[in-house]
Amino acid sequence: MTAVLAALVGRARVVLLDFDGPVCGVFARHPASAVAVRLRQLLLSQAAPLPPGIRHEPDPLAVLRFTATLGRPAVVRLVDEALTRAEVTAARTAAPTPYGREAIVAAHRTGRRVAVVSNNSAACVRAYLSAHGLTSYVHPVVGRPEGAPGRMKPDPYPVLAALRELDAEPADCVLVGDSATDVEAAHAAGVVAIGYANKPGKRARLAKADAVIDSMAELVAAFGVD
Repeated sequence: MTAVLAALVGRARVVLLDFDGPVCGVFARHPASAVAVRLRQLLLSQAAPLPPGIRHEPDPLAVLRFTATLGRPAVVRLVDEALTRAEVTAARTAAPTPYGREAIVAAHRTGRRVAVVSNNSAACVRAYLSAHGLTSYVHPVVGRPEGAPGRMKPDPYPVLAALRELDAEPADCVLVGDSATDVEAAHAAGVVAIGYANKPGKRARLAKADAVIDSMAELVAAFGVD
């Protein structure tokens, strides 16, 4: 554990966690690419044109983002609802992140409040937390705004929504996430960002984070819990 990480975590009273990555691998056994295929099929059924960049896009969240460019709110809601159903199904077999649970419990045990701010649906997050006995440790759960993919991270909307519900100041918070969009959203909201480099090459993509960890075990140690 670095001195920088210890200092950042030491003064934090609120821990905001991204979901897919720091908490679990949502699509570990329910491939995201297959979900993206189904969302494209749904778009085609609504006579929506698919540009080249979307025809083979493996990320269902990217497909959802694309729907915001269509100017058809009903289609956006249709795709968002379909993705939510797929995410809730995937949550049943999601792979827990090593030390993800321990980090949540350690934060709670040391008097910190824990919230999830995710581009996944709130229903998906709650399904996972419930299945793993974590519901009582995490509040609030802020998922992507329904029918408004443009307000997903890197937009700071989810982070700011959590701060409002917690009545917390940005200076009292840290956000732990595994993508550059998490870092951007945190900084846009005035919150410290801790990057979780859970895959090769991620450290470079998380270079703008205030600190970077390779394992959630480092976060547990920073909370002062063995």
